Amino acid sequence: MQGLIERISFMQPGFWDLAQIVVVAYLFYRLLLLWAGTRAIQMLLGLIVLFAVYALAEILQLELIRYLLQAVFIYGPLAAIVIFQPELRSALTRLGQSRFWRYFSRPQASSEIIQVVVQAAEVLSRKRIGAIVAVEREVGLEEYARRGSPVHAPVSAELLEAVFTRYGPLHDGAVIIRGESILAARCILPLTQFPVTDRSLGTRHRAAIGLSEETDAVVIVVSEETGAISLAQRGRLERAVTGERLREALGAKPAGRAKLAPAQPGTATPAGEAKTGELTLVDRSSPGG
Repeated sequence: MQGLIERISFMQPGFWDLAQIVVVAYLFYRLLLLWAGTRAIQMLLGLIVLFAVYALAEILQLELIRYLLQAVFIYGPLAAIVIFQPELRSALTRLGQSRFWRYFSRPQASSEIIQVVVQAAEVLSRKRIGAIVAVEREVGLEEYARRGSPVHAPVSAELLEAVFTRYGPLHDGAVIIRGESILAARCILPLTQFPVTDRSLGTRHRAAIGLSEETDAVVIVVSEETGAISLAQRGRLERAVTGERLREALGAKPAGRAKLAPAQPGTATPAGEAKTGELTLVDRSSPGG
């Protein structure tokens, strides 16, 4: 009896055991939130199936299947790092955007600068001048600014219009804004590595989605063909937005995942017919782009 009591008491978790369980559960929950809607969720389901098959092979003593699955479990993590590199990079970036690190954050654009950027976007839209403007938030964009032409000038609607004027020396590429100044122009941004459901989108829109996947920047795109203003945040593109929507996106600090209206993957909006606030989703179920 004494031995049974000791065994039962050994199985009872202590405070630190419960604390570890809570921490692991929370981390797993946050990981699921970060990867929701991506290929990583499908990978997780596939791993669960493989573990179930391995357990069955262990019970039934299926040596060949056990050997093959053991090889998969040994080399699979390395392959997963390569295959799911975009998801991992995005997850690590968002992990660094916790509230603790925001005490050391970069200066944000003031309300006056936000008004100037919105005004410039509306002017470019009326004149149908193609443009892409990335507004830096917590994650630095120095890496992309170095690829462009340094400007280091105060933000003004006139300067933004001059930069993107057709046939100008700086009109190709993106403008990066940090705080109250234009950091650089003619910057090359990363294209999204996932298929975009709307095939009417051009390189600027794909670059806007790509940068918003890797950073927390707010990216504004003006279509040269239609003059429509689009907004990219956290890997999602919102089309035909209003000036008020731009002010809201630029003025609000990021806090968790963006609350976007759901949309059906695979749907596309013809060029020039996008409704206000319509979202173009990126299909993360398969690689490519």
